[in-house]
Amino acid sequence: MNISLPLILVAGIIIFLGLVFGELAVRLRLPKITGYIFAGILLNPGFTNIVPQSFVRHAEIITDVALSFITFSIGGTLFYPRVKSLGRSILFITLFEAECAFFVVIAGMAAVAPFFLPSAPGHSSFWVYLPFALLMGALASPTDPSATLAVTHEYKASGEVTSTIMGVAALDDVTGIMNYSIAMVVAQAMVLHEHVSALATFFGPVGVIFGAVGLGILFGVIFLFVMRLIYREGEGFMIVAVFALTILCYGMARFLHVEELLSTMTMGMVVVNFSPVREEIFSVLERYTEELVFVIFFTLSGMYLNFSVLGASLVLVLFFIVFRFAGKAMGVYAGARLARSSDKVRKYTAGGLIPQGGIVIGLALLVKANTAFSHISDMIVSIIIGACVIHELVGPILARFSLSRAQELHKDA
Repeated sequence: MNISLPLILVAGIIIFLGLVFGELAVRLRLPKITGYIFAGILLNPGFTNIVPQSFVRHAEIITDVALSFITFSIGGTLFYPRVKSLGRSILFITLFEAECAFFVVIAGMAAVAPFFLPSAPGHSSFWVYLPFALLMGALASPTDPSATLAVTHEYKASGEVTSTIMGVAALDDVTGIMNYSIAMVVAQAMVLHEHVSALATFFGPVGVIFGAVGLGILFGVIFLFVMRLIYREGEGFMIVAVFALTILCYGMARFLHVEELLSTMTMGMVVVNFSPVREEIFSVLERYTEELVFVIFFTLSGMYLNFSVLGASLVLVLFFIVFRFAGKAMGVYAGARLARSSDKVRKYTAGGLIPQGGIVIGLALLVKANTAFSHISDMIVSIIIGACVIHELVGPILARFSLSRAQELHKDA
């Protein structure tokens, strides 16, 4: 039976059910994001008729607003004195684990894709498998620190492995967005069969990335100017100013065809490093808006799951998880060895970098929104959502095991 509900009622159901399932997840000692995704799956038009398919198709604006906020907040973690205090070890490990995961997943998925991914009409096999592998590699870098943070708080973990895990998890979203920006431009050129010279192949992505950084700096400066010119006491003004300018920055980036996520992340970085009220800005956002944005965004994410490709994607989900972990483990070991970190850091840090959610789901949804990837986007979204659920379930267990082996848990596990 088809149920036709007013869109405002549908929006209320999405937020309320996401809230309820998030709290149920907490009671089951799972990350809230897992509950939000399951709520979205329950409301998925392919599973129930509560939410019309048209609502999901036209929810892109909501996803964009949420992503502009999330990436601005990620930029807000890059306060220079804080990053500098992390030390050489964390910077080396972050670079190596993110890039090793990127390249190992590209190689692995390119090898297995021909066995599981069908060719698309009008596309030769090569122009399907390699762009698919590039995008999956880009989605392998980010780590969701919230699940591991919950473990460290619950068991009062402390020590060099704990500090390394949290420092790396906080920074590798940045490398993930950089990898995504490059992979998206290259993959799109391949899919559209754009015959360009080697110089254009190099300078095309560079122009897109530097254009995004320049735009982010510009809007960061505009934000600082607005706050200085018309700032008045009150958290409401601060919230409106942040949302207005991040959405403007994101929208202008799309209009200029530069990387949207990188522009808003750069804007956040400018604000956190140069605004005298940086602490108030980001604490207000976290306290009053973050929960609502996350409920809406991740519940919607579950509604994008395409059940028709879910069966075919299950094996690819497992391959993605294995390749990603292998890349992370190799990268951690190489980076820690180069930085001359202790044996404990080399052996046990990778176990805390498994959880994945947050920004990676947003990146997958951006792939879906790009019509150039219509022949592979449903598969990518299904793989990422499936992998995120498994990562969020298994990640805290592996994190606890790793910290226990490192002897950094100070409460019985």
